[in-house]
Amino acid sequence: MSPWSKHLVFVFQRLERCAGIVSSISNGLSEREANDALTAHVCKGPQQHEEVCLGLFTILLTEPPQAQRCYRDLTLVNRDGMNVVLMKINQILMEKFLKLQDVCRTQLVWLVRELVKSGVIGVDGVLMTLMKQIAGGDISSKNLWLAENVLEILVEQREWVLKSALLVAMSVYTYLRLIVDHGTPNLLPLRQKEVDFCIGLLRERFMDCFIIGRDLVRLLQNVARIPELEQLWRDLLHNPQTLSPQFTGLLQLLTSRTSRKFLACRLTPDMETKLLFMTSRVRFGQQKRYQDWFQRQYLSTAESQSLRCDLIRYICGVVHPSNEVLSSDILPRWAIIGWLLTTCTSNVAASNAKLALFYDWLFFNPEKDSIMNIEPAILVMHHSMKPHPAITATLLDFMCRIIPHFYPPLEVQVRQGVFNSLNFIMEKRVLAHLAPLFDNPKLDRELRSMLRERFPEFCSSPSHPTEVKMEESVPLEMDNHVLDKEDGCYDNTDATFSDDEEEVNNKGKKREFRFHPIKETYIDEPADIMPYIDQLDETLKEKVLQLQKLSDTETQCEVMQEIVDLILEEDFDSEQMSALASCLAELFKSHFRGDVLPEEITEESLEESVCKPVCLVFRNLCQMQEDNSGFSVLLDMLAELYQKQPKIGYHLLYYLKASKAAAGKMSLYESFAQATALGDLHTCLMMDMKACQEDDVRLLCYLTPSIYTEFPDETLRSGELLNMIVAVIDSTQLQELMCHVMMGNLVMFRKDSVLNILIQSLDWETFEQYSTWQLFLAHSIPLETIIPILQHLKYKEHPEALSCLLLQLRKEKPTEEMVKMVLSRPCHTEDQFTTSILRHWAAKHDDLLGEHIKALLIKNNNMPRKRQSLRSSSSKLAQLTLEQMLEHLDNLRLNLTNTKNNFFTQTPILQALQHVQASCDEAHKMRFSDLFALAEEYEDSTKPPKSRRKAPATSPRSRKGAAPPASNEEESASSSASEEEDSKPKAPKRKRKGSSAVGSDSD
Repeated sequence: MSPWSKHLVFVFQRLERCAGIVSSISNGLSEREANDALTAHVCKGPQQHEEVCLGLFTILLTEPPQAQRCYRDLTLVNRDGMNVVLMKINQILMEKFLKLQDVCRTQLVWLVRELVKSGVIGVDGVLMTLMKQIAGGDISSKNLWLAENVLEILVEQREWVLKSALLVAMSVYTYLRLIVDHGTPNLLPLRQKEVDFCIGLLRERFMDCFIIGRDLVRLLQNVARIPELEQLWRDLLHNPQTLSPQFTGLLQLLTSRTSRKFLACRLTPDMETKLLFMTSRVRFGQQKRYQDWFQRQYLSTAESQSLRCDLIRYICGVVHPSNEVLSSDILPRWAIIGWLLTTCTSNVAASNAKLALFYDWLFFNPEKDSIMNIEPAILVMHHSMKPHPAITATLLDFMCRIIPHFYPPLEVQVRQGVFNSLNFIMEKRVLAHLAPLFDNPKLDRELRSMLRERFPEFCSSPSHPTEVKMEESVPLEMDNHVLDKEDGCYDNTDATFSDDEEEVNNKGKKREFRFHPIKETYIDEPADIMPYIDQLDETLKEKVLQLQKLSDTETQCEVMQEIVDLILEEDFDSEQMSALASCLAELFKSHFRGDVLPEEITEESLEESVCKPVCLVFRNLCQMQEDNSGFSVLLDMLAELYQKQPKIGYHLLYYLKASKAAAGKMSLYESFAQATALGDLHTCLMMDMKACQEDDVRLLCYLTPSIYTEFPDETLRSGELLNMIVAVIDSTQLQELMCHVMMGNLVMFRKDSVLNILIQSLDWETFEQYSTWQLFLAHSIPLETIIPILQHLKYKEHPEALSCLLLQLRKEKPTEEMVKMVLSRPCHTEDQFTTSILRHWAAKHDDLLGEHIKALLIKNNNMPRKRQSLRSSSSKLAQLTLEQMLEHLDNLRLNLTNTKNNFFTQTPILQALQHVQASCDEAHKMRFSDLFALAEEYEDSTKPPKSRRKAPATSPRSRKGAAPPASNEEESASSSASEEEDSKPKAPKRKRKGSSAVGSDSD
């Protein structure tokens, strides 16, 4: 679990605990007595004060009937001006608002309303955070409810609102933007309230709104055709003094840069987190799944077209990566903006998106504005020239035409702003020269002519054209001298914008931005197939319209079969395929909502769940042979449908597992994957399982055994799918998967890749890692297969893996490889891993451990010191060195002091220590003197009287003459140890110079 997730769990556990404290204090007392008891408890100290305030806050959120009483008690007992409560509300709004139950959400808005009524100092920041949760491009019922309730607070407490210039500006900016989304007839009453509210504040407090900057003009321009706002727009253009005597005209506003806090306020915290994740963690080339998720979550509806402008303005004005990120392979800003431009499906949305991209160009002043605001536009054009020349062409055309058409009276100023932008881009060497872009043969002649006419200064080719990438440029500082003092977060919470430093927790890990999808709220709307229906021939058109009118599933299936039969006819026009797929995706959109898997899984319920019209295509495919001509036609149909509705992929996987008609046909999915635009089984499978993970975790677990069994090469070679699974399962689902493994129905690891997957898992959250280890231990893979992972584990950063390994090693008899890996861990006073497992082995398997330690000590002692040094410094992984072994043994010796354990009295250990002591330097002898003293005592105790000593005449080693007679027994023991080593298929020993008997034995 990441520090972030742990923090959230802690927060809510603490709130529950505080609520329990309040209940226990006031239980059984009258209101007056309860109030006195709470007051007395509060007076005990700051901790008790905080507990009572948070407890009352929690009860207020969860028990509406007690809300009034709890708020009254809260106002009476708090001693810090509600500061504790305000901070907690801000925290919940920024981190957990979308996860709140409806009751808690309603109560939270009610509490904010009461705080505003009471005029609590600091509640304006809370209200601005609440406004941030109103999503643009979203007309779901919950979002509309929140927009209306916040507006009511602002209108009811107008006098209070006028006391804060920032709140006035933020409210106007928010609701001017929301007016665009509320144009449908059923939303006109809400829109009228928003219009009246904005006009009132703009006319009464224009200079407060002036601090918004140039984006105020952009927002007003979008709503200027609404009659009430049209007059205000005219006054802004022609009678600026009527708005404020200090306001000199439109140019004054357009030359004022919009602060980041306004650009950021139109993205919800969740959107912000996803964008920050993509621009700080996702590698360029691996962004598709994240873009697809973001599009499904926020950009899939017609109303969301307006959100593109907010996202582009945020990326240009707020997301300013550091030079380290710019020079890395992290997804660049221009790539995200290029993708957003391609998702615009209407001309109005596309035009507004391009204006949002170029908006800072129009009145760019190098002394006040940042290069980072204009850099994305030029790089989108530059990088799109080869793969997508049409995007480059349309952006260049827009840049040329906006100069005379933005506002004719200011044409000169706009031209100068664009010129300043291009000049500054070259000065900062974002691009070394613009001629290859402006005079490119891929552009049509008319556009190139217009560019030469508008920008002759930038169209002449350099003598030595050189392109300099952004990451090679002069370091782009964040132009801090032009930032507002409040450019952090306006509500003073920890919700960071781009210019804040990344959080680092006490373990040194960076805060992780992780995707935690939110269940979508759907509004049932009639299927709109009119844009596509006319592209079908009459027979097919008739069937599709018939399908639209039907509501009975069985009859729909019959009509769908007739449509499939039409597709399989030889004279079927394949050019209709895309239009037909669009119609079917629209007609069957309700089939892709909600849970697919039945609550109770039986043969009957599974068969019933696959009796949907869309499953008719799957069934027909299963009944065909792959060499049948109709097989490829239906696959093409599915591939087209997949582009319109990505959920079709995991629905096919479900059908192939659940339907009796599809028994043994799981390989059909591979043919489907190859027929899609992705064309790759691995990519398609991972995307479909990701979509399944986000929509239905139960279904993900249901499909897991089949997916691993049928596609082992795609699932077992990396940890990608495993991470998807352990990121969302609960303990019950984990136990079910472990049972599948132990029953032989599921294999999630194999010997050749398990080590790599476990190493990948070290960066996952705590529960994900523990789940991974539990699943691994359910397999019968020898522990020695993964024991090298110890070289990657650091005691402060990987406690999950270390604890799982420790418990598993406890059950094993030590092998030489295990002991080697355990001893190779660096010595730290706080890291008890090695000492704890060695102590356990010393108690349970002392003879075995002693022999392994002896072998490793002698082997490492015989290795030249220089080679040990080179080996240990040539790799980042932990390496076994003689010094490390001695440190660990000394720690074990200290740990076993005052115990009855006789591990260090064993002959192999003492012989090995003698061997090492005889050849190590004085520094090591001094450092490990207590350890070597054990060997000296052993030597003294084993010396026989001289009269009884016999010369080992038959030993060839004893005749080498390098040892004094008194050490022949020691020589014999050491010699036997060396012979034991020599009997193993190890690298040949090198001769060691020395005069001692032990030294001679190493020869």
